[in-house]
Amino acid sequence: MGRLFGTDGVRGVANADLTAEMALGLSVAAAHVLAEAGTFEGHRPTAVVGRDPRASGEFLEAAVVAGLASAGVDVLRVGVLPTPAVAHLTGVLGADLGVMLSASHNAMPDNGVKFFARGGHKLADELEGRIEAVYESHRHGEPWERPTGAGVGRVRDYEAGSETYVSHLLSVLPNRLDGLTIVLDEAHGAAAGVSPEAFSRAGATLVTIGAEPDGLNINDGCGSTHLDLLKAAVLEHGADLGIAHDGDADRCLAVDHTGEEVDGDQILAVLALAMRERSALPADTVVATVMSNLGFKLAMERAGIRLVQTAVGDRYVLEEMKEHGYALGGEQSGHVIILDHATTGDGTLTGLLLAARVAETGRALRELASVMDRLPQVLVNVPDVDRSRVGTSADLAAAVGEAERELGQTGRVLLRPSGTEPLVRVMVEAADIDQARTVAGRLADAVKSALG
Repeated sequence: MGRLFGTDGVRGVANADLTAEMALGLSVAAAHVLAEAGTFEGHRPTAVVGRDPRASGEFLEAAVVAGLASAGVDVLRVGVLPTPAVAHLTGVLGADLGVMLSASHNAMPDNGVKFFARGGHKLADELEGRIEAVYESHRHGEPWERPTGAGVGRVRDYEAGSETYVSHLLSVLPNRLDGLTIVLDEAHGAAAGVSPEAFSRAGATLVTIGAEPDGLNINDGCGSTHLDLLKAAVLEHGADLGIAHDGDADRCLAVDHTGEEVDGDQILAVLALAMRERSALPADTVVATVMSNLGFKLAMERAGIRLVQTAVGDRYVLEEMKEHGYALGGEQSGHVIILDHATTGDGTLTGLLLAARVAETGRALRELASVMDRLPQVLVNVPDVDRSRVGTSADLAAAVGEAERELGQTGRVLLRPSGTEPLVRVMVEAADIDQARTVAGRLADAVKSALG
C-alpha cells in the first residue's frame, strides 16, 4: 500500500478514496498511537475536531468523532473553523489531539484528515507512519482493546471556539485598521464567519465576497487560487487592498489598489521588514522554500535580512523555524507562518498583519510590495523520465552549469523531481521572460535527453 499521509495529512475524493470507514479507523489508530507514546498518561484524553464547510465534512466529522470516542477520547466539536483556528484551540484548550477535516484549496469533491499534536503542532512524520501502520493492522482484523462503560469518550460542542480565535487574532495586532477599505474573498470556505468578524472589529470598512458557503461551492472560481473576482471587486469599490483565503484559510494572497496580485513572497518581504522594525525578527532571518522568487532573495539581501531556504512544503519551513527559533517563514503560494502567534500557516492573521502595516505606514500596499521585484519565472514539467537520476547525471549537470553561467546573478535554475509523478520540474528565473523561456526550453530538452 502506498503511504496515506502526504505533506499535509490524508487527502482524496470523499466517499471514494477517503471514506467514513477510513476516517473512523485513522482516528482510532491516532488515539492508540498517542496513548502508546504516553501523551494521555495520567489524565482523560481530549481532542478538538473541526472542519471546513464541504458537504462531505459532515459525515467525515461524524466518523472521526465516533472513532475517537470509541477509543476513549473526549471530543470537543468546534464546527466550521479554519485550520489555524483548530490548531490554536488545540493548544489553548490543552487538548491532546486536534483533527481538521479539509482538503484546503482542492475542489469540493475532495476532503482530508489532518492531525495536530498537543500544543497545536503538526504530528511528526514518525507518528504519522505509526498511525498508518496501526490503521492497516486494525483494518486487516487485528483486535484492539475497546473501553466500555464510563471509559468511552464523551462528545460535546464547544461553541466559544470562534470567539476565542477571533479574540486571539485581535490581541496580536500591532495597530488598528481604521480608515482602510478592504475586500475579503473567503473562498466560500472555513473563514467565511471569523475572517470578516476579525477585520471588522479591527476597524476596517469591508466588502466581502465568497462568504456564502453551501457545502458545494468551496474554492469554486474564488479564493486564493482564483483571484479575478477579488481584483475586479477591489477596483469596483476603490478599496485599499484585497485579501484572499483558500478553503481552510491557512493561506493568504493579496491584491493592491490597482488590482495587481501580491503573492506570498511579497507578503513575506513586507512582514519581514515590519517585524524587524519592531525587533520581532530573531536573528534578522526569514525562512522560505527553494521555489521562492529570486527577487525575494535579492530584496532580503538589500535589506540586510538573512534568508534560509528549505524543501518545498510548509511543514519543512515550520520544522526549520522551530529548530532554530525563527519567527517568520512561508511559501510563494501564501502559506505564511508567524510562529510567535500561530503553529501553522494562518491566512486571516497574515491578512490582518499585512493590512496593519498599510494602516501603520500610510503607504499603499503597492508601494510596500515594491520592496521586491518579481523576476519572470517559467516552470516546465518534463514527464516520463527517470526522476531518480536528476542529481547524478553528468550531462544534466553540464547543461545546468551552462544555463547558470548565462543567467549570472540575475537568474536562477532549479531542477526538482516530482514527489508523486514520474516527471522532473524545470524552473528558470531570469531578468526577462523571453530569456527565461529560452533557457527553460533548452533545459527541458536536456532533461529528456539525459533522463529519458
